[in-house]
Amino acid sequence: MATWSNFNYQNSASPLMEQIIFFHDHTLIILIMITILVAYLMMNLFFNNYINRFLLEGQMIELIWTILPAITLIFIALPSLRLLYLLDELNNPLITLKSIGHQWYWSYEYSDFYNIEFDSYMIQSNENLSNFRLLDVDNRIILPMNNQIRILVTATDVIHSWTIPSLGVKIDANPGRLNQTSFFINRPGIYYGQCSEICGANHSFMPIVVESISMKNFINWINNYSLDDWKQVLVS
Repeated sequence: MATWSNFNYQNSASPLMEQIIFFHDHTLIILIMITILVAYLMMNLFFNNYINRFLLEGQMIELIWTILPAITLIFIALPSLRLLYLLDELNNPLITLKSIGHQWYWSYEYSDFYNIEFDSYMIQSNENLSNFRLLDVDNRIILPMNNQIRILVTATDVIHSWTIPSLGVKIDANPGRLNQTSFFINRPGIYYGQCSEICGANHSFMPIVVESISMKNFINWINNYSLDDWKQVLVS
């Protein structure tokens, strides 16, 4: 999760987020080199007195400063296009999760299992600080690690955005439209996110919490959840 004074990305929990961080570092190095070169040339222009009254054209230098930026842009564009195609790839998902955005909470449905759906509301932080302020919810998303997961996202009122930085997922939830993406969680843990769309006065208070567990524990959770539902049906 995000911490105080952290100017870097959060630690990645998926292969795609690792690639996003690598691309960020790659582009940042190129930008730093360009900034240093331009600053050095500008300093030289400010502090020297060399002039050339008879200089009319310089075809070679114009050719160089046209080709070099083009080559630099190619070094940025090719990894960027590769990453875009990787983010759009959907390869044999094991589980499909449907997320529905409301004001000011999320609803989730496990489409592959019978009658598993719940709402996820933000909870207040208590005095002993056992949960995080504005980030914890009453019902977390439980997902197995080391499996491809597809998420379908939509909304019922306004535009929301289902975003978890450590998983490299940011997808808009539009009313009347069903968007999809996928992610792969490669380690257990609890991952926090928020709605990152300007969808109203309280748009920042729609937290998302994903809990990644092993497949064995996930199957036990599914069985216990279904058993509790059947008990409620029998009681009613």
